[in-house]
Amino acid sequence: MKLAVLGAGSWGTALAVRFADRHQVTLWSRDIEQVKEMQLARANPRYLSDSLFPTSLTVTHDLANAVLNTELVLIVTPMSGLRTSLKALRDLDCKAAVLWACKGLEAGTMLLPHQIAEQEMVGNVSRGMLSGPSFAQEVAKGLPAAVTIAASDAQFARHTVEELNTSVLRLYASDDLIGVEIGAAVKNVIAIAAGVCDGLNLGLNARAALLTRGLAEMARFAAALGGKTETMMGLAGIGDLMLTATGDLSRNRRVGLLLAQGLSLDDILKNLGHVAEGVPTAREVLRQANELGIEMPITAAVCKMLFERMPVQDILSELMGRSPKMESEI
Repeated sequence: MKLAVLGAGSWGTALAVRFADRHQVTLWSRDIEQVKEMQLARANPRYLSDSLFPTSLTVTHDLANAVLNTELVLIVTPMSGLRTSLKALRDLDCKAAVLWACKGLEAGTMLLPHQIAEQEMVGNVSRGMLSGPSFAQEVAKGLPAAVTIAASDAQFARHTVEELNTSVLRLYASDDLIGVEIGAAVKNVIAIAAGVCDGLNLGLNARAALLTRGLAEMARFAAALGGKTETMMGLAGIGDLMLTATGDLSRNRRVGLLLAQGLSLDDILKNLGHVAEGVPTAREVLRQANELGIEMPITAAVCKMLFERMPVQDILSELMGRSPKMESEI
């Protein structure tokens, strides 16, 4: 299979390297200087300098060339770049199947990735999402990992899994595209809260309670938008949540750790130097939840810390002071 990976950040590079184990892969970046660096080094010096490119991996800044005769396009940009990427593919009349690995809700519209695709893609082009517990550095090194490919067309999901599965990156198919997208989006928000929890040294009991109740928020949100609650028990739900909320390589957890230190959001984003999708997603998830009448107290707390600069201790008191209820109650 011939693949094109759009986006030469750490995750796009890691996936390009891994899938080049079996396929001919073209990695595309809009940054011509970055492309020159990668072509010279046969690696990505900016993000994954230790992972050398296989001979089956080529790099280009020419999008038309990248997707020429390609069977599958994998979009691995920040969420803010998904719509632009889909428009570019449409303008090129690209008929290849599309997977996205963008996690979140679009800022300003509250749209999930598949809804953006419905607006920007024409025809019956197969489409879906790749998501799951996976740090780019580990995948690029060839350490074992497992992720999910979800599509409304279950046959397309199963076929793609069979084509892309490798000896170190195990793939599973799902027909719950909405549920997988929501797990990918909301777990980043909960991971910010987990970072705050750890940054304040609240203990392992508190972290376990936070993640469990955060998972309940993810499940409620998924069910309200048409996803399956059982998807939250899989790789794209609890699996990705556990990794992102506890792993030291997590950008979103890092945001929470810095919030616990009292830093402002502007200072945190400067310190981070990379996109943390949980930040813009938190606002969009809360807006959507409020419109749907879904109670998401952890998400609301994250928004208060990020955008209202409410003191962390006040938020903790607010969460712990909520009225007792049955665990199964919404």
